[in-house]
Amino acid sequence: MSLPTFRGSRTPVPDSNSGSTWTTASEWRRQPLPVTLPEDWPVLAGGLVVVAAHPEDAVLGVGGFISRAVAGGAPVRVVSVTDGDASHPGSRLPGSVLAARRIRESDRAFATLVGNPGGVAPVEVIRLRIPDRTVGSHERDLAERLIPLVAGFALCATNWREDGFADHESTGRAADAACRETGVGLVEFPLRMWQWARPDDARVPWTRALRVDLTEVQQARKERALSCLASQIAPLVPGRDDRIPLPPEKLAYFRRPFEVLFR
Repeated sequence: MSLPTFRGSRTPVPDSNSGSTWTTASEWRRQPLPVTLPEDWPVLAGGLVVVAAHPEDAVLGVGGFISRAVAGGAPVRVVSVTDGDASHPGSRLPGSVLAARRIRESDRAFATLVGNPGGVAPVEVIRLRIPDRTVGSHERDLAERLIPLVAGFALCATNWREDGFADHESTGRAADAACRETGVGLVEFPLRMWQWARPDDARVPWTRALRVDLTEVQQARKERALSCLASQIAPLVPGRDDRIPLPPEKLAYFRRPFEVLFR
């Protein structure tokens, strides 16, 4: 097996909690939407595997797509690379406790996406437990571990390799290497991009973009799934640890009636 030489992140991305550097969801209305993915896209008949850097990345980026695949009878597997134990740097909450919380929340979110809130989702979830924020130092090993996990699926969706966040980009590169090795089709979903890019940003590959329109049912399920992610959308400990990774300004990107994939 010959895997590529991995490189580090090169996308300059603002890191601010003030909101002043963000591109608002309303600004993105100026961007002509990419080609619509057909509702009956036949590739999903062979199954969808999602390789995501963090427990809730799949919900945010392709939650509606997962809902569509399950409704169509396609097998769905989600590979969570990390358990997200470092989303609140400096928090008094131990990383192991935070990881357990994020895992429970994402499990509930997956069940909600497929119309079984409170139950077990017909989505297979595999957790690789690579330490959060260290994926870059595990890329080659991760690519090798992913090969048998993506093999046999028609399509893999993963974090965009130019998203501007190291774990996202490393995960995307490792998934790309595994898909090249196995012949599995690959699409990528942006997450951080919605914050730092602009509608006419030349760094964004709009010519390779696909729009996944969500039905009213899929959008409603995704909305409820997002509400399951309490550790990301609300303070961990109100009054003591009020940092919110996904405040309303950021969550708005993922509440729209469509999702975007890069081919």
